[in-house]
Amino acid sequence: MANVPVLLFLVFLSLSPGGNLIMGNEQKSWCVAKPSSDQATLLANLNYACSQVDCRVLQKGCPCSYPDNLMNHASIAMNLYYQSRGRNHWNCDFRASGLITITDPSYGNCIYA
Repeated sequence: MANVPVLLFLVFLSLSPGGNLIMGNEQKSWCVAKPSSDQATLLANLNYACSQVDCRVLQKGCPCSYPDNLMNHASIAMNLYYQSRGRNHWNCDFRASGLITITDPSYGNCIYA
């Protein structure tokens, strides 16, 4: 039997907090509310997301409480939900009112996870 060179390919793999397999070069993403979302949708998204994840970062005096408006709070809550569920695109749908971005929406001391 002839000597046959064997090539090994090493790929960095890890598991996300949600248990999903991630390639080592996967780009970070965040979920925010679409700017065209109406107030009722934003409120429904905020209420749903905060019923599923800890939204204490939105309480008065916390870094993400300002600006105190529905668009901001819904976006933060939607992102908390999205991140906690493994960053799957379907976890940012929110009845077509969510938007996945690769631009970090963090501001000031409010750091999007």
